[in-house]
Parts: sequence; C-alpha cells; structure tokens
Amino acid sequence: MADCYDIKSVCNRLSKIEGHVKGIKKMVEEKRPCEDILTQIAAIESAIHRVGQIVLEDHLKGCVINGIKEGKEEETIKKLKSALSKFI
Repeated sequence: MADCYDIKSVCNRLSKIEGHVKGIKKMVEEKRPCEDILTQIAAIESAIHRVGQIVLEDHLKGCVINGIKEGKEEETIKKLKSALSKFI
C-alpha cells in the first residue's frame, strides 16, 4: 500500500537518481572514461538500494503493523515474505 511510505521523500530521491542517470547518458555521449561512468553507475545503484530500504522500512512500520493489528497475520506475513524476496 502506497500510504505506508513517505511519497514525497521517495519521489525526491527518485528525481535525484533520474538526474544522475541523465548525467551518465551525457557522459557516454561525451565519450568520458569508462571508470568515471562506472563510478556514477555504482552511485546510482547505491541510491536505488537506499530507496528500497526506505520503502521496506516504512512498510514494516506501517503496512505490516496495521495488517497484524487488523487480525490479518497470515496474509500480512505472506506479503512481507514476498516483498523481502523481491528486495533481497
């Protein structure tokens, strides 16, 4: 459920990542050194992973706790396992 995480914060992070991707495209077009491009790609991978961590953390604090409080333990655990397997 999208209400489980801070949409504004996640969108801001994704916008920054989008800008970095555009920067890498420009680097490629300018035939910049491979090492420089790979460094930027690694930074983007790290930033994407951090967004995933934030969404997962907020999912645990919001959706999972709410699901358990609502008496939907089995369904909640099943969804949590699915989310974890996709992220990890």
